Amino acid sequence: MSDVPSQTGRADAAAEAAIGAAAPAPLSRNEEIKARSRFLRGTLSEELDREAFGGLSEDASQLVKFHGMYVQDDRDLRGERAKRKLDRALSFMARLRIPAGVLTPRQYLALDRLATERANGTLRLTTRQTIQFHGIIKHNVRAALQSIDAALLDTIAACGDVNRNVMAASHPFRSRAHADAAEAAARLSAHFLPRTGAWREIFIGDQRVRGGEPEAEPIYGATYLPRKFKIAIAVPPANDVDVFAQDLGFVAIVQDGAITGYDVLAGGGMGMTHGEPDTYPRVGDVLGYCAAERLLEVAEAVLTTQRDFGDRANRKRARLKYTIDSRGLEWFKAEIERRMHSPLEPPRPFAFATHNDALGWVSGADGLHHLTLSIESGRIADRDGRHLKSALAAIAGLEGFTESGRFVITANQNLVIARATDAERERIDALLAEHRADLKVSPLRQGAMACVGLPTCGLALAESERHLPGLVTRIDEILARHGLAAQPITIRMTGCPNGCARPYLAEIGLVGRGPGRYDLWLGGAPDGSRLNRRYRENLADAEILAALETVIAAYATGRRDGEPFGDFARRVSPP
Repeated sequence: MSDVPSQTGRADAAAEAAIGAAAPAPLSRNEEIKARSRFLRGTLSEELDREAFGGLSEDASQLVKFHGMYVQDDRDLRGERAKRKLDRALSFMARLRIPAGVLTPRQYLALDRLATERANGTLRLTTRQTIQFHGIIKHNVRAALQSIDAALLDTIAACGDVNRNVMAASHPFRSRAHADAAEAAARLSAHFLPRTGAWREIFIGDQRVRGGEPEAEPIYGATYLPRKFKIAIAVPPANDVDVFAQDLGFVAIVQDGAITGYDVLAGGGMGMTHGEPDTYPRVGDVLGYCAAERLLEVAEAVLTTQRDFGDRANRKRARLKYTIDSRGLEWFKAEIERRMHSPLEPPRPFAFATHNDALGWVSGADGLHHLTLSIESGRIADRDGRHLKSALAAIAGLEGFTESGRFVITANQNLVIARATDAERERIDALLAEHRADLKVSPLRQGAMACVGLPTCGLALAESERHLPGLVTRIDEILARHGLAAQPITIRMTGCPNGCARPYLAEIGLVGRGPGRYDLWLGGAPDGSRLNRRYRENLADAEILAALETVIAAYATGRRDGEPFGDFARRVSPP
């Protein structure tokens, strides 16, 4: 299966011990669902055939996440439908697995058609370098996934208690090191892909071969991981993947233009729960250095340690960051080195300058050009006079570029249109202008990111994607009043404290508390290496703007030479 010694057998033994033996606390219900799912099959196939009900049972709704989907409803319609005694407007969100975010133009065109024919007409670029579709009704689920499969893509493990989409630095064509990082992300993704054939059987129509060896998950075991697991690879000086926010991060060490090894980080994670202080965001710790050829070995040691020791009783405390904090960093490092049969080397020095994307065109030594295009909140749509979806489809269909170009999704929800010739660059610029999709954005809007929030996310407490653009406009006005319109500042908003847009690393973070109410967090590092702090709680927009006006005014007059906004806010704000 791979050239890395697997912890084969330990996963199944750990699962059996966890389910059959006495434990300090009962297992969470999700563990029982996984254990009896027959490797993620459950009743999914039978329930998809029953179209009278637009959703799934509670157990099946948990299992379908492992196949890259969530059952959602349009919360804008809940009240009216309830008055009319109608069921909720249920549909599916489907998220793709796209290591390093790299697509061919032909693949992008297939996804564009899927959005039009099977979903709500839009594509949503996520904060993990992939695409998700909203509004897929139950009748269209299999057809949508078969379209994805025909484009040589899938949704396997894009959600659920497994390794999620593996991220890598956003410009794989900029240098050999960036290409190395993208290739490493693809290898990690393939290595940790679940081995069950359930996805192809349930959604694509493949028949399970009878006889032969029994099905097994040599890395995950029958109950997979305690919670989701996230990996990213950064290439300094850009930390565009927010490597400190990951369960497992690799920082590339580059010599003579190529990646020779990685500093290994572990224990990052953004999720928390309001009012529960034993849940919290955390940045990863640097464990040491490994040579490039040991990448999979190190990753498997970290992931299987979490598999065997993560909390399977309390899902709110089941991420790797809590395993490390409860057992200690030294214990954790010793355990992964025991599994590797050798120690990590001392870490190498590295430095980051930013965790935002640099927008606009850059050119490579090979004469090809790459455009990083701003996509507000990652939503690709034709709306408000800006025909972005049509423009990108036209670009993907350009003769010549269709074969040799690439589309690369960034971890900041933007899009790189890569590998354009001189003539293609001119045509791309013309198409963007023709469709009014080449809008220039302020530095603040360039550093803005939002989760989906309402109306589709069932966890959202407040608006996010639909609300942040208007709020950014008003904050831009404050910055302009104080002579700071050109100041780059990172701002991120989420509709709940789970942190999908990584708000706790932003210079300005806004976290949904309730309808129209947010906690204001300030003081993240401009390179994404430091958490911010909660500055004010439960604010409405007017209160957010008033609080920011005070801090921005103080920054305009009291900042040190070259001091970023996040560093200033950290310095002057009380802990």
